[in-house]
Amino acid sequence: MSFLEVLYFIVPSALLYATPLILTGIGALFSERAGVIGLGVEGLMIVGAFTGIYVNLEYYADFGKNVIWLSLLAALLAGAIFSLIIAVAAVTFRADQTVTGVAANMLAAAITVFLVKLIYGKGQTDMVSAPLQRFEIPYLSDIPFLGPLLFQNVYSTTIIALVVAVGAWFVLYKMPFGLRIRSVGEHPMAADTMGINVAKMRYIGVMISGALAGVGGASLAMTASGDFSGSTVAGQGFIAIAAMIFGKWHPLGTLGAALFFGLAQTLSIAGGNIPFVQDIPSVILQVLPYVLTILALAGFIGKAVAPKASGVPYIKGKR
Repeated sequence: MSFLEVLYFIVPSALLYATPLILTGIGALFSERAGVIGLGVEGLMIVGAFTGIYVNLEYYADFGKNVIWLSLLAALLAGAIFSLIIAVAAVTFRADQTVTGVAANMLAAAITVFLVKLIYGKGQTDMVSAPLQRFEIPYLSDIPFLGPLLFQNVYSTTIIALVVAVGAWFVLYKMPFGLRIRSVGEHPMAADTMGINVAKMRYIGVMISGALAGVGGASLAMTASGDFSGSTVAGQGFIAIAAMIFGKWHPLGTLGAALFFGLAQTLSIAGGNIPFVQDIPSVILQVLPYVLTILALAGFIGKAVAPKASGVPYIKGKR
């Protein structure tokens, strides 16, 4: 393989694996910016992955290949609805947000595996007939070098993820709604004094995280695996949280960090086909994404400042 061929192989694959991380990381960002720890996005991804695969399998006969859009929409709704469990516990009942997130992850894993065994009678679903397919973007794919690199083997969900990342930056930093979200995560008492409903904004932030993480899970399941089992998500939600922290709770920073982790996953999964990388023992490549996650957090966690009120329940009238 020439250097260009290696690039044409690595970059589209990195974008593939980065896509669910971008969507889920941006979702966790909205939750944390609203003051609720986004630890439950792993479970939200699991719910989205199961819902996307289930809808794809059950309604393929009715919608054909267009079922992928129905699957993504169903995953979005399922993630948003499931996130209400987190919102009710963390915002309304002011439960410990770390415990709430861990419990949501465990609940999502248990419920989805139970439903798979109940519906399909085995530990995993069948393979979908309509997975997300790569396509090329007209005209842009003809651009020398950049065309084959970025526009010839692209997934629709990758485009959605990039739009979501840029859109999240615009919403959070250029719109009144984003200012309200950030205010309840930084100083909820000041926001309350200005007439902002803190509980409502935190509910909205958590539900946005659920919707985006659900789409991220469905995107992962309908591209990388093509089915659903208890190991489909396999910690991707936690890597997305690491990308959010590595990106310093900023949408564009989260995007860059997700691309970095996507590259690491590409090397771990497809490294055997890449010159020089293929000489590295496979065990090292397999643990590479997790090692890089730990190193990134160890190097940046002290430099990245979380929203001041993240994880702190708000009681009206009390500091």
